[in-house]
Amino acid sequence: MNILVVGGGGREHAIIKKLKENQAVETIYALPGNGGIARDAVCVPIGATDIEGIVAFARDHAVDYAVVAPDDPLVLGCVDALEAIGVPCFGPRANAAIIEGSKVFSKNLMKKYGIPTAAYETFDEMDAALAYLDQARDFPIVVKADGLALGKGVIIANDRAEARQAVTDMMQDKKFGKSGEHIVIEEFLTGPEVSVLAFTDGETVAPMVSSMDHKRAGDNDTGLNTGGMGTIAPNPYYTADVAKQCMDQIFLPTIHAMKAEGRPFKGCLYFGLMITEKGPKVIEYNCRFGDPETQVVLPLLKTDLLTVMRAVTEGKLRDTPVAFSDQHASCVILASKGYPVSYEKGYEITVPDAVWPNVYVAGAKESDGKLLTSGGRVLGVTAVSDTLQNAVDQAYALAKQIHFDNMTYRRDIGARALRAGEK
Repeated sequence: MNILVVGGGGREHAIIKKLKENQAVETIYALPGNGGIARDAVCVPIGATDIEGIVAFARDHAVDYAVVAPDDPLVLGCVDALEAIGVPCFGPRANAAIIEGSKVFSKNLMKKYGIPTAAYETFDEMDAALAYLDQARDFPIVVKADGLALGKGVIIANDRAEARQAVTDMMQDKKFGKSGEHIVIEEFLTGPEVSVLAFTDGETVAPMVSSMDHKRAGDNDTGLNTGGMGTIAPNPYYTADVAKQCMDQIFLPTIHAMKAEGRPFKGCLYFGLMITEKGPKVIEYNCRFGDPETQVVLPLLKTDLLTVMRAVTEGKLRDTPVAFSDQHASCVILASKGYPVSYEKGYEITVPDAVWPNVYVAGAKESDGKLLTSGGRVLGVTAVSDTLQNAVDQAYALAKQIHFDNMTYRRDIGARALRAGEK
């Protein structure tokens, strides 16, 4: 089979490495891929949002199956366009990808179908949003841009002044472009956060192993929010009781709600959850694999990934066992100093050959036979072991063997989970 994977980050590298385990896979094309992904796939310089270019390439290269991984092309209808030329895909169509593409849509969906989430209001006009904040009594409060904003369109405002500034930034100053034309203001929830990715064919839901992301740039959850500085799996806060609650009150109701709305969801649905005192609640949905959650979840998948993906596409997930290892995984993100604000690029990356099987490349390019940094998050280093402590220790031991100038990483990935596991 010839497989096409749309995207060019660490998530896509993890997907590609897992797909390669299937012996029926002959060639994997990554559009656009990156300098590290080039070790495992044929990288083609076609952007992930160049839908016409992707379709033309698929038509000209006898692509048998496509995986559309990032949010932007999914929301833009990449799956719809590929299916229109007869290429089966893993990923939701545009009318289902709206569950991430519009926070107003997803919040209203949850309200309509009784899916637990934070109390909220939506706004189309800045004056109305500011008037609402003037009456608000409970802070912190959360201000969210409606559309996609590279994971940065969510502001936790500690007081009224910060909240007003967030609204002004989004609605008047267009900090996030059109994504901030509509906003959501919602209550601030507290409790442990859990990420659960789930395979679904629109009828059946097969949750993957849970994970814990580490969003802040600095140790002890300090500094700015990032795309994710590391992950561990499974998440100790996601107990069997919580998992049952989530399946009964969140996962299945969401899939049934999307079907009832005429928007059946096929692909990977990401549930960002908060385990509150009143039970699990949805913080956000993503219409695709999370990054860097994928880098710890897929290494624990025992079932062949391509088999599961095709079952999703064909509506046969109910008849396809999906099994995960009972081991633990830890991923440490190696980033460029200064991320997520500003950072220098172009530094040579050295990775020992023995370490490469544990590395997922996020932001690197190839130049004259060398691998150079080209992004804020550069590499993810993942280790799998029988205990979380061992997985964490091994991931850091591997990370210390890698070098590039201005390399930085958090030293406490997994520490919170280890403390929770001891209780």
